[in-house]
Amino acid sequence: MGSTTSVLFEPATIGSLELPNRIVMAPMTRSFSPGGVPGDNVVDYYRRRAENDVGLILTEGVHPNTTTADGTPNVPDIVTAEAKAGWKKVADAVHGARGKIGIQLWHEGPYRNPAKSSSPDIPSWSASGFKVPGKPLWEPMSQAQIEQAITEFVDAAVAAKEAGFDCVEFHGAHSYLLDSFFWAKTNQRTDEWGGDWTGRTKFACEIIHRTRAIVGGNFPLIIRLSQWKQQDFAAKAAQSPEELSQWLSPLVDAGVDAFHCSQRRFWEPEFEGYDLNFAGWAKKLTGLPSISVGSVGLSGEFTATYAGEVSQPASLEKLTDRMGANEFDFIAVGRALLQDPEWVLKIREERRDDLMEFSKDALATLY
Repeated sequence: MGSTTSVLFEPATIGSLELPNRIVMAPMTRSFSPGGVPGDNVVDYYRRRAENDVGLILTEGVHPNTTTADGTPNVPDIVTAEAKAGWKKVADAVHGARGKIGIQLWHEGPYRNPAKSSSPDIPSWSASGFKVPGKPLWEPMSQAQIEQAITEFVDAAVAAKEAGFDCVEFHGAHSYLLDSFFWAKTNQRTDEWGGDWTGRTKFACEIIHRTRAIVGGNFPLIIRLSQWKQQDFAAKAAQSPEELSQWLSPLVDAGVDAFHCSQRRFWEPEFEGYDLNFAGWAKKLTGLPSISVGSVGLSGEFTATYAGEVSQPASLEKLTDRMGANEFDFIAVGRALLQDPEWVLKIREERRDDLMEFSKDALATLY
C-alpha cells in the first residue's frame, strides 16, 4: 500500500462533527431486520466497524414510513417504538466503541416493490409516476402526498437524533424517491415541484430546511446524490459544471452540510475535458465537504459483483492520489467493509495479504 495511505487517516470534519479519519462505511442494504426492527445482530454488525476504526459509519437505508417507502423485505424503519429502540442500541454500541454513526433515510419511491411491501394496495410514489422515463405507471404525487413525504422524512431525521445518531444522510440518489424529482426525465411536473432546477430541487430542499429548523445547526445533514440511474447507468442529470451548480446550490442554501457523491467508478472524471470526479466537482462548486464512493479497494464494480463476479483486493493508488490532491474529503467504502470489519486496520497497518476477496455470497452474512 505504501505510506501514501496516510492521507486516509487524517482527521476531518463534517459540520460540527469531528472525525478521526477520512474513511466512511457506505450505506448498504442488508435486510436483516424482520418487522423493520434492528436486532442484536445488527447492533453487533455496526459495533464491529466502530471497534476497528471506521471514521464514520453510515447505516443501511432506513425507511421513514411503513407504507409507501418499503418494498424490500426486512429493511429497517425508524417509525415504530420497537425500531427506534433498536436503533438507539446501535448508536449506543457504536459510541461505546468510540465510533461515530449516521443513519441513512431511504424512501424507495418508484423502485419500491408493492408486492413485497406492507401495503401492496398502495401505488408507489414518484414525482411524475415514472419508474422508467416515458412510461408512467402511476399518478404523479399529489400536493398532499408530497407534504406527507416531507413530514415523514423530517420526523425520521428527528427520531434519529433522539436515538443518539451523530448525523443523518438523505438518500437522494439511484432513482429512488428524492432522485425521481431531481432527474428531468422522471420529473415532468409543471407545478412548483418541477421544471428547472429550482423546482426539481424543492422537494429535497424542503426536507433539509424543515429538518434543520428542528435539529439545529450542530447536527450534520448529508445528502447522497448520483448522476447514474438504475434505468440508465450513463445518465447525467447535470450535463455540465454550470448545471451541477444549479442542482447543488439550492441544497446548500437549505442547510445541507456535505454531499455524498455516488459513482460506479470513483476514479472517472465527471465531465469531459476535466479531471475532477463527481465529489470533486461538488466540493469545488460549493466549498462543502464531499464524500466520494464507487468500487473502492476491489477489482470490478458492484454491478458485476452482484452478477456473480468475484472481486479481488485492488490498489488504492488512484484514491490516495486524488485525496492527496484534496479533490474530495472522504471516501466511502462499501463491499470491502461489508465483507471485513477489520478492513480499515489492515489498510493502515499495510496488511495487504490479509485483505479479502468479495463475492455476492457475502450479502447473506452479517460479518
